[in-house]
Amino acid sequence: MAAHTSQSVAAAAGDDVGHTDAARGRGRRTDSGKRGGARRALATHWYAWAMIAPVVLVLGVIIGWPLVRGIYLSLTDANERNVARTIGANHIEATYEFVGLDNYVSVLGDPVFLQRLVWTVVWTVACVSVTFALGLALATMLNRDFRGRAAYRMALILPWAVPGFVSVFAWRFLFNRDNGILNKVLEGGGISAIPWLDDPTWAKLSVITVNVWLGVPFMMVALLGGLQSIPGELYEAAEMDGASAWQRFRHITLPGLRAVSMTVVLLSTIWTFNMFPVIFLLTRGGPGDSTEILVTQAFREAFIASPRDFAGSATWGVLILALLMIFALVYRRSLRKQGEVW
Repeated sequence: MAAHTSQSVAAAAGDDVGHTDAARGRGRRTDSGKRGGARRALATHWYAWAMIAPVVLVLGVIIGWPLVRGIYLSLTDANERNVARTIGANHIEATYEFVGLDNYVSVLGDPVFLQRLVWTVVWTVACVSVTFALGLALATMLNRDFRGRAAYRMALILPWAVPGFVSVFAWRFLFNRDNGILNKVLEGGGISAIPWLDDPTWAKLSVITVNVWLGVPFMMVALLGGLQSIPGELYEAAEMDGASAWQRFRHITLPGLRAVSMTVVLLSTIWTFNMFPVIFLLTRGGPGDSTEILVTQAFREAFIASPRDFAGSATWGVLILALLMIFALVYRRSLRKQGEVW
């Protein structure tokens, strides 16, 4: 009986060892399979890797190195007085020091950061919302057949074709308090002149108006392409079933535009959040600092303040990047919860 029991235990132990060896063998095969799969993919698609290698290299030089340099500067006390510089024939070595996270603590604890952040968020949400609504309305109208549709499309795309700084300067002339066309029209109707760029509230409305005017063509073209990809048979079937125009728009148009919409909203948010030209060229952050956004504040720290604070500007830039990355991650997660793959 004891011998039989010992033989059973030995057999069970042998089975356990065999299972363990088999599992290890499967693990080794899996690891080697992964490595082999990577090698096969590289061998199969080597041409694609070779084609994108120059792009990756250029992006690494143009974006990667400045980003790393900016993060490093944000951890120092670099400014105009202690960086390396050459004056005449004399070269002065850099004397700035590593300070860790002191710059981030200083910026995040400054009430100015919260003020800039709040206005930047309001500016971004207002611009993206109005731009999307107008772009969708225009795209819906231009998706129908009517005489002169091509001419209307070209006219609405024109703001996108004009260089941004030219458009902003044109709007600055329109908003001029004394000689601007808008105030001349108002005065002709018996309405007193409006201080478009001299009053904080009107200045904020002005910069939002200009940015919307610049952004509508892109939004319209993108959404128009999405509308044209929706099969017309769906509208015909819904109309035959008695669906109203609003019901067709709600249950066919909006779901059909979901993939395009989530992309253009994300891109528009990132572009508007960093929209330096409109703010700087139209109001230069004024009147006072009422229209300063995060990116113009970073510019002010590096090029206008005295002494120029390179470490502070880099800190603002890294914080802007971090905020946009957080937004992109939250946006992506919310889309995944809705069943969208992005």
